[in-house]
Amino acid sequence: MNSTPFPKISIVTPSFNQGAFLEATIRSILDQSYPNLEYIVMDGGSSDNSVEIIKRYEDRITFWTSQKDKGQYNAVNNGFKHASGDIFAYLNSDDLYWPWTFRTVAHLFMLFPQIQWLTSRTLMILGPTGLPAQVFPAEFYSRTRFYRGMDSGKRKGRTRWIQQEATFWRCELWEQAGARMDETIQLAGDFELWARFFQYANLVTTDIPLAGYRFHGANKAHVTRQAYLQDCDQVLKRYAPQSLKTGFKRALTGQIVRWTGRGARLWGSTANWVRYDQAQAKWTYNSSYVM
Repeated sequence: MNSTPFPKISIVTPSFNQGAFLEATIRSILDQSYPNLEYIVMDGGSSDNSVEIIKRYEDRITFWTSQKDKGQYNAVNNGFKHASGDIFAYLNSDDLYWPWTFRTVAHLFMLFPQIQWLTSRTLMILGPTGLPAQVFPAEFYSRTRFYRGMDSGKRKGRTRWIQQEATFWRCELWEQAGARMDETIQLAGDFELWARFFQYANLVTTDIPLAGYRFHGANKAHVTRQAYLQDCDQVLKRYAPQSLKTGFKRALTGQIVRWTGRGARLWGSTANWVRYDQAQAKWTYNSSYVM
């Protein structure tokens, strides 16, 4: 971390012809008045009013450009080349942060140096106008669950997706994991990035909502949902250790843990979360072995 009271947060927004939503996204970042923000907007040469919107705020944007690129993940990669912050994240041009997001994230990263990446377990879905439409509680995330393909769906009313827009990570983890998003992945580039992050650090969660995903019917991941899931499957084939892939042995060990309550330490990994303890009036870091 740098010597200022607040760690520098670097946010990249990739955008292309999203003028209908872009201003709300930009304002959700700038209106927080976070004192150590680095904001980068990478527009892919939009033909709508996107550039006009960006220019309204260019005195508060660290870097922006509008030129043809090779897609969303190429724009994110090029954006992070201009970043120098302690904490990184990217927010697509139709999604939103909340007024408390940056200060909450900064506080938790400073309070718990062991946190390398952080996300919310309260996933918020917004309607086309940007108003909250649905809230999904998420299960705890862990390395073994992720590599077994358990973080790509829902179970018993709880989502298992890691919400991209609500996920933040340290610059050091980004560098350790290759400092790039895989531009060969068409849809699930975020999922592929999580697969690499899990090779180096546990994902830590907070119950506090940190972002909203705006669903407007034209979202890339939803329009081609089946293709997105196929991307996820290919990522898991690439990264999941052989011992964690599906099969009789894995299914049997899972049953043993469920039946006896034993073995999670040997066959599982830790779920990690932070929570404010009202009785103690302080934040606590928690972990538990899970299958």
